[in-house]
Amino acid sequence: MTKNVRVRFAPSPTGPLHIGGVRTALFNYLFAKKHGGDFILRIEDTDQNRYVEGAEKYIIDALNWCRMPFDEGPGKNQKYGPYRQSERKSIYKQYAQQLIESGHAYYAFDTSEQLDFHRKDHEAKGKTFIYNWHNREKGRLINSLVLSTKETQSKIEAGEDYVIRFKSPQDETLHLKDIIRGDIKIDTNILDDKVLFKSDGMPTYHLANIVDDHLMGITHVIRGEEWLPSLALHYQLYQALGWETPEFAHLPLILKPTGKGKLSKRDGDKLGFPVFPLEWEDPKTHDISRGYKEDGYFPEAVVNFLAFLGWNPGTEQEIFSLADLIDAFDLNRVNKAGARFDPDKIKWFNHHYMQEQPQSELAEAFKEQYAQLSDIDVNYIELVIGLVKERATFVSDFWDLSYFFFQAPKSYDEKASKKALKEDTKVILNAVIELIKNTEDFTVETLQTNIKSWITSNEIGFGKVMMPLRLALVGALQGPDVFDIMFMIGKPETVKRIQTIIKSL
Repeated sequence: MTKNVRVRFAPSPTGPLHIGGVRTALFNYLFAKKHGGDFILRIEDTDQNRYVEGAEKYIIDALNWCRMPFDEGPGKNQKYGPYRQSERKSIYKQYAQQLIESGHAYYAFDTSEQLDFHRKDHEAKGKTFIYNWHNREKGRLINSLVLSTKETQSKIEAGEDYVIRFKSPQDETLHLKDIIRGDIKIDTNILDDKVLFKSDGMPTYHLANIVDDHLMGITHVIRGEEWLPSLALHYQLYQALGWETPEFAHLPLILKPTGKGKLSKRDGDKLGFPVFPLEWEDPKTHDISRGYKEDGYFPEAVVNFLAFLGWNPGTEQEIFSLADLIDAFDLNRVNKAGARFDPDKIKWFNHHYMQEQPQSELAEAFKEQYAQLSDIDVNYIELVIGLVKERATFVSDFWDLSYFFFQAPKSYDEKASKKALKEDTKVILNAVIELIKNTEDFTVETLQTNIKSWITSNEIGFGKVMMPLRLALVGALQGPDVFDIMFMIGKPETVKRIQTIIKSL
């Protein structure tokens, strides 16, 4: 690419960042880094009525948690700043004026009541009202195309509310190109004259986004499929302003787990999984929405999973570090079809990344979660985790997998007891106690050799010894190797637990 690649992620601070937004940010980030370019964060807060306190900070925190820091944005490398649209509103009027002067836009003074009348009138006749070439100059609508220059100026000076609309051309065919969707043809006769600017001094998204992308040198616009209907207008605005058009790529929707319909927060609430990267507390209602971070997911797992929602590397490989994704990413391998969100698959990724986490960090995280471990040496916890983490998907799984390393069983599983405890169990376990007491070198290898040799020489079935022994140590027929448990809890505790189950027989 001859130009330095510059992409932007431009969310609105109207609430927490949806996981679909994170996927859009990720694809922008990967594309930028793949081509040695810049990843820009721009906050599109022109709609102040929907602004939510704390949402901008949440967006930045989410990007940082996912290891996708922006190169330019609010408070960072602001050479093209400011990066909040509300702080840029003085910029946009001149471009709206330029479009009017070049004949590509016009003032419209129709009130919402008048427009509502036209809509209902059309509906009554079985038609659809579209504000465009078909009716804008017939005299029923009030705009600068039918008013004289003097009449238009008088209305503006009188303080009448107005909007500036784009003048969509008649009888033309637009030939557009999308990196993911290929060539697109649009008949301009079906387009409406979108509002670009309002009399309150604020631009609409359409104008602000085009102006900002141009002034910030954006070379590629990578955004969600929901913006595809706006592509024709945005392309025409670039042409009307005489600017070079960036390349566009519209990402596929993220679908519900059923594969039908767009993924929503309601789906997560219903099926029990988060749809936000971080936990969010609504500043007004104080309702809490779950986040992947707080639910125990690793950022590497979330990023790896999201990368496969709409993209594939063309190989069987599924595990990709962020560096691997940057190296492999190609917009030409992004699918057009929607990508089904699979809650089980993200758990699969998390299980994989669990195995790769440093045990020292897992031990610290586990200790923080459980008050019962406050007085336990973290090095001991680390050794325990090494024995159980293969069966864990989350740090929160560790307790159920390892509680018996920290406390003696308070009861014994009823089903397991019926299976493991027989008439001769008491005699066998007393003999095992003596064997353990006489084992000087209390290691896993020595214990295993001594006990297994004793079982073999006495021609006892292994299950008759090992099942009640496990039940005594754990309280159930689960857990890692019995000899590992015995070694970890030590000789006195091992003997004590076996004696306790004997007393219950």
